[in-house]
Amino acid sequence: MSLLLEFREKLNLTQEKLAEKSGVSVRTIQRIESGIQPKGYTLDALSKALGVNKEDLLKDKEDSKKINKQLIKYINLSSTLLMIIPLGSIIMPLMIMYWKKEFNAITKQIVSIQIIWTLTFPVIMFLINILGNWFSVNNEIVPLGVLGLIITNLYIIIRNTIELEKNNKLHIALNFSLI
Repeated sequence: MSLLLEFREKLNLTQEKLAEKSGVSVRTIQRIESGIQPKGYTLDALSKALGVNKEDLLKDKEDSKKINKQLIKYINLSSTLLMIIPLGSIIMPLMIMYWKKEFNAITKQIVSIQIIWTLTFPVIMFLINILGNWFSVNNEIVPLGVLGLIITNLYIIIRNTIELEKNNKLHIALNFSLI
C-alpha cells in the first residue's frame, strides 16, 4: 500500500475528491498510488491537500521496514558465486531474493547493478578487442581486460558489502532500479 493511499484513506477521501481538492488529475493520483514518486507541483499540491509534509509523501515504505542486513549481505555476495557464468551474477541474487522474499530498495539495487554490469561487460570487451587489434596487442590485452573487469566487479560487490555492514546502505548505487 502506498503512503499516498494511506494518507488519503485516513482522511476518507476518494481519488476523485483528492483530485478535486488538490487540482491534480485522478490518473496522476492513481500513478502515484501504484508506486510513482510525486515531484514538483504535484508533490506540493498533494501535501497541501492532505495536510502532510512533502517528505512524508516521499518516504519509501520498503526502506522504513526492518531490513535483514545479514541476508542482504548474502544476496550481495552471492553475485560472486556465478560471476564467470553469463547472467550468473544476476540469477543467484534473484533466486535468493525470491526464495527468502527479501524485496526492498537495497536488494533491487544490488540486482540492478549486476544487470548494468552484465550489459556493459561485453561492450567493454568489444572495445578492448578493437583497441587490441588496432595496436596489435590483442593476445595480451584481452585476457588482461577480462581479469580487470572481473576484479572491478568483485570490488563493487565487496565494497558494497562493507558499506552494508557499516551504514546499512550501498556505497556504489544507481539513482534508479531496473526491477
